Amino acid sequence: MKIIFSLLFLALLGLFGVLVYNTFQFPSKQVQVEPVSELPIQKDSAITRFSNALNFKTTSLSAFTGNTEEMLKLHEYLAQVFPKTHAALTREVVGAASLLYTWKGTDTTLKPLVLMGHIDVVPVIPGTEEKWTHPPFAGKVAGGYVWGRGAMDDKSTVMGVLEAVELLLDRGFQPKRTVMLAFGHDEEVGGMRGAKRMTDMFREKNMTFEYVIDEGGAIVENTVPGIAGAVALVGVAEKGYLSVELSAEAAGGHSSMPPPSTAVGTLAEAIAALQKNPLPASLGKVNREFFAYIGPEMPFFQRLAFANLWLLEPLVVRVLSESPQGNAIVRTTTAPTMLEASVKDNVLPIKASAVVNFRIHPDDSIGTVFAHIRKVTNNPDLKLKIYEGSGSVNPSRVSSTTSSAFQLLNKTIRQLYPSAVVAPYLVLGGTDAKHYVGLSDNIYRFSPFQFAKDDMSRAHGTDERMSVESYLKGIQFYCRLLQNSNEL
Repeated sequence: MKIIFSLLFLALLGLFGVLVYNTFQFPSKQVQVEPVSELPIQKDSAITRFSNALNFKTTSLSAFTGNTEEMLKLHEYLAQVFPKTHAALTREVVGAASLLYTWKGTDTTLKPLVLMGHIDVVPVIPGTEEKWTHPPFAGKVAGGYVWGRGAMDDKSTVMGVLEAVELLLDRGFQPKRTVMLAFGHDEEVGGMRGAKRMTDMFREKNMTFEYVIDEGGAIVENTVPGIAGAVALVGVAEKGYLSVELSAEAAGGHSSMPPPSTAVGTLAEAIAALQKNPLPASLGKVNREFFAYIGPEMPFFQRLAFANLWLLEPLVVRVLSESPQGNAIVRTTTAPTMLEASVKDNVLPIKASAVVNFRIHPDDSIGTVFAHIRKVTNNPDLKLKIYEGSGSVNPSRVSSTTSSAFQLLNKTIRQLYPSAVVAPYLVLGGTDAKHYVGLSDNIYRFSPFQFAKDDMSRAHGTDERMSVESYLKGIQFYCRLLQNSNEL
């Protein structure tokens, strides 16, 4: 027994030694860059243009309705305040109100670049207007912020890109690669009439791109546990989207004489089973890369865990699964959202239906989700179909973190935000970038604006705002990105 315990002790000691060795050999992936000087910007004028852009109520209401009149007014405003851009670049209106600008490069044999954004915004919930510190469409500049719907999502990107192009044109800059500015008008409702139509046009012309950069990531402060500072989250993939309608049928009648199983009861059992048995959790490729980037910058014990995922991955997954945000990172999420049954409390419905929304992890697909529903509910009489009126899309491909395009993006971020930890990550929501799958191997989701932890809930919520300092820094980022892209 002593020999066995001795051997066991030596094995555990050896294992601990391996874990510690891997921890100290866990290399930082943060690139070291030389400081860069910022270009001179007429700051007050830039903020005024941004503020004014928030006055336009460019709301998207559904896949088929949006405030097109306001969007077209915004078009006119952009032409007025960015005269050099509209003189030097070709502009097309795609669909009802999307904008596509083409800045011809000096070498048209090279693949073009795409910078994306969207001009539409989500509506303000009726009755909540008085809860805003400043009116949601006033574009008020106060307290070091620009306040209003679209300040974060996503007129900051559109205006920041246009400011950068206007500034570079004024300085005589010419891109080597052709640059496309693609601004959708219906991103908030799926992008089927904006970004989708643009990408259909590109496919008809057999166009492909060196890189595509859309919104989706940002620079967040004190948000990633273990990192006491800013993290620049660069989306290298996004989850898929699927809403499934489940329906059950049974004999109707009076509720005073119910059968053993009603349509509502059958449906309730199915929903309960889905919530109790979610799809399996796993880190997947994107999250492993995320931890490879942030792990070396963390305190010792967290660094030890992420340096040894070969052994500790199950523990990491279990810990992440315990919070809603962490759970969304490691699995396809299951969220019942809609119910419909009887029209009266004492009438048994002939049919009951529910809608369950799934945000699909890159390890899964629409097909595996349907198979999971069938297996878990185990009821062949339960009818399934994709919910009408909602788009469905598989998870995107995972873009490389070793490509020249990613390294260029990484370098540019570090030039403007030298203290930020750059990390690839999985975008949990949807962006227009999903329509570009197949048009580029390098599709990234990143807006160069810095947000405090308590600002993250403002996008789509009350008191949406953008820091004046952050917005101006974002303009510098887009200038530097376009300049650096001449190196590709």
